[in-house]
Amino acid sequence: MKKEDLIQLGLTEEQAEKVVKLHSEELDGSFVPKSRFNEVNEENKSLKQTVSERDKQLEDLSKTAGDSEELKKQIETLKTANSEALKKHEKEMAQLRLDNAIDSALASAGAKNVRAVRGLIDASGFKLSDKGEVAGLSEAIEAVKQSDGYLFASPENQSFKGFQPGESQGSPSEQVDTSKMTYSETVAYLAANPGATI
Repeated sequence: MKKEDLIQLGLTEEQAEKVVKLHSEELDGSFVPKSRFNEVNEENKSLKQTVSERDKQLEDLSKTAGDSEELKKQIETLKTANSEALKKHEKEMAQLRLDNAIDSALASAGAKNVRAVRGLIDASGFKLSDKGEVAGLSEAIEAVKQSDGYLFASPENQSFKGFQPGESQGSPSEQVDTSKMTYSETVAYLAANPGATI
């Protein structure tokens, strides 16, 4: 939760800063963002698959170790295949990092449904910088906010409803004669003054 979210919930700026500071101290570097966890997990799965494929290749190679010329051809074939597999893996990981950066940016922008908003953005031209930023993404998000604003949570929709800490609910300062009110006026009066009696 960000400081701005805490302020919207009714905390003062000073209180929000203290909460954020305490939260950061508690995590103390042990927190890993979900996108980074998913990224490492996918890379781990991919590497395990690559290792098992190469183990199988070595096993097949050891079976045909009798013919030197045939062995050299297989080694060259395997080198080429492994090089292509490495390039494919690097491309997949780059795409995964880009996807995670886009999803994270959409969530930070207040997208109610990241997949729905993602479908409205043409991500084919996006590139991930070394700093983890996606050039042109903020403009694309703003364009979707303009055309389909209902897909994003607006600040007024995120406001805290109900009892506001620090606000006096108060009680009616004078006795109101509800017998002279209509039913709808009485209901409205009681809704506005929950502590009032009839």
